[in-house]
Amino acid sequence: MTETKLYIVRHGKTMFNTIGRAQGWSDSPLTEQGEQGIHELGIGLREAAIPFVQAYSSDSGRTIQTMTILLEELGLAGKIPYHFEKRIREWGFGSFDGAYGGDLFHGVIPRVLDVEDYKTLTLEEFAEGIYAVDTAGWAEPWSQLSQRILAGFTEIAQNVEANGGGNALVVSHSLTIWTIASLIDPSIVLNPSVKNASVTVVRYKDHQFQLETVGDTSYQERGHEILRGNSSSH
Repeated sequence: MTETKLYIVRHGKTMFNTIGRAQGWSDSPLTEQGEQGIHELGIGLREAAIPFVQAYSSDSGRTIQTMTILLEELGLAGKIPYHFEKRIREWGFGSFDGAYGGDLFHGVIPRVLDVEDYKTLTLEEFAEGIYAVDTAGWAEPWSQLSQRILAGFTEIAQNVEANGGGNALVVSHSLTIWTIASLIDPSIVLNPSVKNASVTVVRYKDHQFQLETVGDTSYQERGHEILRGNSSSH
């Protein structure tokens, strides 16, 4: 059986990313720049000749839009199975969903948890802070949130493995990717660099995940170089 790997992409840059809003379970479309970054990523992945056997994304519009572009660039649209996995959605910010991130991350959370910088918090502390300030009852406590995300990625990996293994292309969200990375490697605390269009690679073997890379931007950078080279040669 071929080994099982998940290539987990953070969706392209969106309108909310650009204007600094906390997206969570709310949504906004990719900007023109965001679409361009995903086209570059797709070209970089195609250049790397990684054979993908399945595709998965969360059920959020921004990840679906990202996956659509990637599958087109890879020549895989309609050729490999593509499934939505609700459990790899972003964290929900509850009543702060769609609010300005600065208000939540630099104002409310530090005040409630009595810290100067939210980036000094562990993911668990950060999640519990969001849960504490949510007045709508929509945010998830860490135990529920982390188990939801782990279960989602585990089922994806098990499905790929059950079908003979291979590489799955997965599109998810920044905090969700930080969460699965930190659950695999507890030395990852908060805010590893998981940029839009970056790739985090995990291997699944013997019912365990192993982290290979977190937030790798080299595929997009390679795609950017190829596009730039093509445009300058005309």
